[in-house]
Formats: sequence, structure tokens, C-alpha cells
Amino acid sequence: MTRRLAALAALLLATPASAETIAIVDARLMTMTGAGEISRGTIVIRDGRIAALGAGVPVPAGARIIDGRGGVVTPGFVQADSTLGAVEVSQVPTSADRATHSAAISAGFDISLGLNPDSILLPVSRLAGITHAVTTPLYDDQGGRRLQFAGQAAVIDLAQRPQMVTRPRAAMVLEMGEGGAERAGGARGSAIVELRTTLADVRHFAAHRAAYDRGEGRPQTLSRVDLEALVPVAEGRMPLIVKVDRASDIREMIAFAREERLRIIVDGAGEGWRVADEIAAAQVPVILDPLADLPRSFSELGATMDNAARLHAAGVTVVIKTGSGVAHRARELRYGAGNAVAWGLPHDAAVAAITINPARVFGVADRIGSLQAGRVADLVLWNGDPLEPLSQPQAVFVEGVEKPLTARPLELRDRYMPRP
Repeated sequence: MTRRLAALAALLLATPASAETIAIVDARLMTMTGAGEISRGTIVIRDGRIAALGAGVPVPAGARIIDGRGGVVTPGFVQADSTLGAVEVSQVPTSADRATHSAAISAGFDISLGLNPDSILLPVSRLAGITHAVTTPLYDDQGGRRLQFAGQAAVIDLAQRPQMVTRPRAAMVLEMGEGGAERAGGARGSAIVELRTTLADVRHFAAHRAAYDRGEGRPQTLSRVDLEALVPVAEGRMPLIVKVDRASDIREMIAFAREERLRIIVDGAGEGWRVADEIAAAQVPVILDPLADLPRSFSELGATMDNAARLHAAGVTVVIKTGSGVAHRARELRYGAGNAVAWGLPHDAAVAAITINPARVFGVADRIGSLQAGRVADLVLWNGDPLEPLSQPQAVFVEGVEKPLTARPLELRDRYMPRP
């Protein structure tokens, strides 16, 4: 009987809290699909999924109605290149699982393992409309800056439930340019040669696993766990996030990826606008921070605030991030997108850069990133333009679950604010 009760309790906990019918009415719907924008429509949510949406959709009998008059419904935002779920207090090492300096684990580091669904940073980010994040590992330089790869990124949701990983091992993370050169002995050319050698070793390992396990064959510089993790990268099944900024580095990596038949995503791209046509022709997506206009290094001398607009105009798939991957600044995502609009990026393109574009780039567009019937209800109702700083969410649904509009900072404010 105890086991049956436990199983029933687990089933109830797994059932979406939104196991009801909800209708958001009279709202502007930014679908991020071919249907475009619906100026005044209704979206019906049943059992955690979008049952119907459109201008003439009737409200089902018995549905809970949310008045969206004057508001906007968008897909939930996706913060790409973040450490959400992998860090709590940056200065407390035991609360940070964002990097490894193990000599035996580089590419094999899987950040989807050991995440914290109870992080207080998640509800803070939700209040900024963020429902998912691409949590990416960082380099830990305690090991003497020798690790070639940072590890494997994961797509997570911010619903604060035990199963928070939407897609594990969504991409491999590699720094090239200045950082990669330093890790490879001080020169960019050395980093390129090292990467080419690594890929050759991985392909040899994949073709001779049995010999490797018998201790035969040529010696390998990487551990078995790293070699195994890199096989899908070498075979073009897993994208490689390459962190580079200088125009010549971007051009070099596009040529390298073409030669090695890799799927790459450029992250940073401070000077991306200078080679926008080449990036577009290679169909390489770009993750960038639209506020990165200061030359923090010689690789970013050409950084500019209209980088996103120029790349988009050239036909590049742009994904916007903010806060340089710092989890505590993830909530600034829509402000960054709004600034990109101020510098020439079309408004719908800016919203796409934080919804459907990252969903497509990281292989989860069949679940999130757009408003479509049959999709999981992952969306936000705003009381105004979502890219305007004064706009606030009126309802947030994460993976079909409606979440409360609160967070610890607000609870502390309410607790300690002086009252008359």
C-alpha cells in the first residue's frame, strides 16, 4: 500500500499544475511562426499545452479566463550561454558547478549533471520572461589554462522541478582566438593545429574502439571520456560553440569547419559585422551580446552596438545573450534585445533572437520558441511591449506549468519594507 501511495504521489507531482483549461483573451500574440503576429487574439491552454490560438478562437466552457487586453503574449525567452542552474554564489566555490579543472575531463564535462533546480536565480530570471536557458560550462584556469574544451552545454527549463533538463549535451564549448591561443602554447596557429590533431584522434578512436580498449593502436592525448564525448562533434551530429571575436578568427573557424565538416555556432562575434556575408553564406548562427561595444581585448577593436542589426541584415541567424554568461545578470536579456532594436535590429527579429532562433539552433524548436497548437505551453503574458523596461509579466508558463510571479528578492522586500 505504501508503494502504491508513493507511486500515486509521484504521478500527481509529475502532472502539470495547469491540468485545466485556461484562455488568455484579447491579447496581441507574437507567434514567431509563419502566421506572424495576431493583433487581437485568444490562446487556449489545456492540460499544459496550447490547444488553439487565433483571432476567432472561442473560449471553451468552464475555462479560467486571463484578461490580456492591452497585453502581449510571447513565447518564453531563452537565455543562451548562461550558467543558470550551475551557480548560486559566485564567490562560494562549493555552490558553483560551472567548470572543471580536472586533467582527465575536458570535453567530457557534462554540465547537465548536478544542476540545482532550487536555485533562487531561476525565479528572478522567470520574472524577466526567461523560461529556458542554454547552460554552458566555463573554463576553470586553476589547471594552468591547459584544458582544450570547456565541456558540454545543456538546454534547461526554469520550472524548478527535479527534471529540469530539456536537452542534455546540446553542444560542445570551445574557446579559440586569444584564449585558445594561450591554452595551446601562445599562438592561434598552434590552437588550430591542436584542434585538427584532436579531431583526427577522435575519428581514429571511433573507428578502433576495440583496439583502444585492448591498449593497442596509436597513443591518445585525451582521456577515453573526452574522446567519447567528441565523437558526435567530429561526426557533425553535435554543434560546436566556438568562442571567437576577431573577424579573422571567425573567418578561420568557418573555413576550418567547412574542411572538417563540423557544425559550428560562433559565440561572441565582437567583429562579426565585418564578415557578416561570409557567416551568412556558411549558414553559421551567431550568439552575441548587443551591449558589447567596448574593446576589452585586441580581438574586439571593431565592436559596435549595431553588430546584431548588421548581421541580421546580411541574413545571419542571430541569437542574443546578455551578461557575458553571468547567471545573476540573465534577467537583463530583454533589455539587451531592446537596445539592439534601438540600434537598428527590427523588433520582430529581436524577439526571434531570444525565442525561436535559440530554440532552432539548439534543437528544441519542436517544443519551445513559438506559439503553435500542440506545442507545450511555454509562454509569457506581458502588460506591454516585452522589450520595454517598464513592462512586466502578468502570467508565466514554463513547460506547461503556470509559475507564481514572485522571487526571493521580492519576498525580502515585502518582509522588511517599512510600513506606515
